[in-house]
Amino acid sequence: MLSRRGLLATLALAPALTPRVARAAPGTIRVGSLPFGTVSWEAAVIKARGLDAANGFTLDIVKLAGNDAARIAFLGGQVDTIVGDLLWAARLGNEGRAIRFFPYSTTEGALMVPGASGITDLKGLAGKRLGVAGGPLDKNWLLLKAKARDTAGIDLEKTAQIAFGAPPLITLKLEQGELDAGLLYWTYCARLEPKGFKRLIGSDEIMRAFGATGSIALIGYLFEGANLQAKAEAVAGFARASKAAKDLLASDPSAWSIVRPLMSADDEPTFEALKRDFLAGIPRRPIATERGDGERLYGVLSRLGGEKLVGSGATLPAGLYYDGPGNG
Repeated sequence: MLSRRGLLATLALAPALTPRVARAAPGTIRVGSLPFGTVSWEAAVIKARGLDAANGFTLDIVKLAGNDAARIAFLGGQVDTIVGDLLWAARLGNEGRAIRFFPYSTTEGALMVPGASGITDLKGLAGKRLGVAGGPLDKNWLLLKAKARDTAGIDLEKTAQIAFGAPPLITLKLEQGELDAGLLYWTYCARLEPKGFKRLIGSDEIMRAFGATGSIALIGYLFEGANLQAKAEAVAGFARASKAAKDLLASDPSAWSIVRPLMSADDEPTFEALKRDFLAGIPRRPIATERGDGERLYGVLSRLGGEKLVGSGATLPAGLYYDGPGNG
């Protein structure tokens, strides 16, 4: 999580770290896309099937190098939207920025172990080598620690050998047998399954244990309030097109021919696992339900991670969830 000082410093460097993008027309939505992110899958379907034109806007896909570059580009106004974390959106909102969050996916990640592993529950992690994608304040890690303490009676930080790292590194070490278990994001989990790895517990199951009433979207498209006002119709059209693209992928197998070249799926089992988990993560619940679960989980994570994780806000900011043109 960037500090306020660090954020200001990186924003000052934004022109050097992100592509120079001309000011977009009111009818254009510039979406920031990472090299291997699933946003490029959805965007490709929108463009190929003309869903942007059909919904009254033009989609402009801006390729960005990584998550830091995406955040800088968004905060610097070089893109209109990126897919971002609910906690980061709430932190910005509580600091006074008019951020709006439109649910993108409910698929998070899981704790993976080798297929032949003797680890069958969280108690089995005691004394084991556990890799964690991200850092000590990763929300999935905080929830897993709390779940292990509450249901298995163990403190993972004291009883397991913890290694934090980037997802590709944790995945590699798990495959090489240098780790006994790995807490990973969903795309890495899906790629491990065809190689014989299995899920010990999913993030969705953990979140339900802490009060979520269903599968909750912790990542979503982010928009600034000023953009919503200037591009209200285009943003509304983008929201419709996003939903239409997901519905197409869920109902029309031929739509995956558009996405398949972007998936880096070397074999059919990997393709099917990625496809399955993407479709399972399509948000289907009313915004009010998402907001209710978001509040509950925010309270839990605020208690677990404190101000370092969520900032100074005690609750989600009012109006955080985008629910149509009137929510700008």
